[in-house]
Amino acid sequence: MATLQQDGLRTSDEAGSCLEVDSFAGPFEIEREQSTLVIASYNIRYAVGSRLIGGSLGRRLGISLPKRRPRLVERNIERGARILSDNLRLPAPQILALQEADKETVRAGSHHIARELARRLRMNYAFAPLNVEQGESPKSREWYLNFEEQISPAETGRTGVALLSRLPFAEIKRLDLPWHKCAWRPRLAIAATFQIGERRLHLFNSHIDPHSTIPEQIEQHEAVLAHADEIDDPVILLGDFNTLSKRSCLRIREFLESRGYTTPFRTGTATWRSGPIRLHTDWIFTRGAKVLSYGVVRRLSVSDHWPVWAEIDLKD
Repeated sequence: MATLQQDGLRTSDEAGSCLEVDSFAGPFEIEREQSTLVIASYNIRYAVGSRLIGGSLGRRLGISLPKRRPRLVERNIERGARILSDNLRLPAPQILALQEADKETVRAGSHHIARELARRLRMNYAFAPLNVEQGESPKSREWYLNFEEQISPAETGRTGVALLSRLPFAEIKRLDLPWHKCAWRPRLAIAATFQIGERRLHLFNSHIDPHSTIPEQIEQHEAVLAHADEIDDPVILLGDFNTLSKRSCLRIREFLESRGYTTPFRTGTATWRSGPIRLHTDWIFTRGAKVLSYGVVRRLSVSDHWPVWAEIDLKD
């Protein structure tokens, strides 16, 4: 057996903001004959549950139960950890990408979602918060996107993206993406490199802006690909791409495929729901890596999104 160490981890914080890295994992041992790796992506929506529109309508009617929020979020973190580790609904992922992973916000009941989930799963984690200008207030948004519970500009808590891994990180980097319309909701990605024996795998977890036009979303993907294009090793692109229509699904897929990436998911695969509405917002694309199996974990009430996962062939 080969033991992977986390010595020599390199981190890059290009925006001068916090990049938090810590570990609850012991030394990771990988069988030399192990041939696959399971990767998952999950917009966990700060573990507040699946009722996006219903919760919004309740808040507008003055229905709010803030004292119950910490315990609600804690139960959802526990539920998510159990489902992501018991091998019943999906093979337990060795690498997990999170979006909307709040750290100590009011809406998350002051929980640190990525850290607490990593502790329960006994994984390494890296967390990158959105870098929001102090005093910047949210701008108005499209009515059909105006259901999310907001973070107050006065709060010290923040939301962000994270990577959890049973494998040690060889390198971690935050990538701030170009944004439009509102400085209060910038977008970012987090990138990681993993050394698996003599092999290296690179992963980019992105949370793309739903308020952007399709060309603006492509611009955000371009910012990620500017880094990925420099890599000769296998690359995984995954995350919440916020493709809110069939047209945007097709355009983003066509764009990434034109750059050499493939996905096993059929366009229109439901990964988000609210009532009868189903959307395909969450994706996994690969370049230089073969996908052996994949799926979506449905009927999971931790978030309004469902986790997507893929089993990667390490031999190919």
